[in-house]
Amino acid sequence: MYARRRRNYFLMMGGCVVLFVSAWAVVRLWSLPVAVGMCVVAMVIPPVAAVIADRRGPDDRWWDDPSGDPQSDAWWDELDGRRRR
Repeated sequence: MYARRRRNYFLMMGGCVVLFVSAWAVVRLWSLPVAVGMCVVAMVIPPVAAVIADRRGPDDRWWDDPSGDPQSDAWWDELDGRRRR
C-alpha cells in the first residue's frame, strides 16, 4: 500500500520536474505561452501529489494498530467491544 502511494507520488513529482525543465529549456524557444501553461500545470501537480500520497485505501487499517500503551489499548478495545488475545 505504502509502496504504491510512494511510487505514484514520485511519478507525479517527476512529471512536474520534467514539465518545468522542458518548458524553460526547450518549449520557450518556440512558444512562450505554451511554456507558461506548462509551468502552470507543473505548479498544480505538487499539491495534488501530496493529497494522493496521503490518501488511505480501504484496506489501510491504521486506526486498529495498538499504540503501545497497554492501559490505553485496553480502554479503546473496551470501547470498541473487542478483546485482544
